[in-house]
Amino acid sequence: MKILVTGGAGFIASHVADAYIAAGHDVAILDDLSRGSMKNVNPKARFYRGDVRDHDFVEHVFATEKPEALNHHAAQMDVRRAVEEPVFDASVNIIGSIQLLEASVRHKVRRFVYISTGGAVYGEPKEFPVPEDYPLNPITPYGISKHTVEHYLFLYNVLYGLPYVVLRYGNVYGPRQSSKGEAGVFAIFCEQMLVGIQPVIYGDGSKVRDYVYVEDVARANVLALEKGEGEIFNIGNGVPTRDDEVFRVVRDNLGLTELQPKHVDKRPGEIDRIWLDTAKARRVLGWEPCVSLQEGARETVRYFRGVAGKQKTGTAPTGAKG
Repeated sequence: MKILVTGGAGFIASHVADAYIAAGHDVAILDDLSRGSMKNVNPKARFYRGDVRDHDFVEHVFATEKPEALNHHAAQMDVRRAVEEPVFDASVNIIGSIQLLEASVRHKVRRFVYISTGGAVYGEPKEFPVPEDYPLNPITPYGISKHTVEHYLFLYNVLYGLPYVVLRYGNVYGPRQSSKGEAGVFAIFCEQMLVGIQPVIYGDGSKVRDYVYVEDVARANVLALEKGEGEIFNIGNGVPTRDDEVFRVVRDNLGLTELQPKHVDKRPGEIDRIWLDTAKARRVLGWEPCVSLQEGARETVRYFRGVAGKQKTGTAPTGAKG
């Protein structure tokens, strides 16, 4: 299958592109490199640099590639920037996605895999683990913009018959993760500890998230090419993990067992507790997470050790294969 992956130079989507190629698919990548890096791009994929909001650019890529499937990861993903610049957030996440929807209809795409968020669309839930049909009350512009596109997908399916699948991710971590932005806590802790900076935890360490390893996420994207049409799936580990647990597992894998974090005031607007019900993905997609937090942390720390070592020797780091 010919697949176009947007955001494919970024952390998660580069692993997805790798998984598609490993499964025998023909992959092209669209990315503006605002957050991604060419070192993450699989050499077997064709690359187009540009903005999903640019109609002429998007049309050129679709006309050239004629993709049978679109995997849409490209997004403005910084929650804090979304609060400060909600118009920019909406322009990338909503307008950019509509450009891709329009192109997908024009070029008869057979599958639109859309990446949403399981950490922001539900707001501050009161039911755990959180199922897909839980009431949606996002409390950030980012959560609103990502959820809005889910409605557009339903509409384009009704109006034009565009087949789609929505994957709502938990907190994804692993090799290639960026430390830029609050979502990259594994990367932030690894990089800080490796250079001797005392890591900061916002609040008392009790904030809970659902951490899922990037290779598990990539497998879900492969399965979504063939299963789950018209459905929304939570993709997470289904396990509540505290901030201080993440700190300890990274610290211990680095052998810094005496290191303690610095606690500062909790940031306003942050959700306190969320983890996802993944039963539907298990039942319909045949997907389940296979990598434990301990195993995933080990691989993540190994990757960041390698990056730090190459930076010390002046060697450009390369992306780990997903």
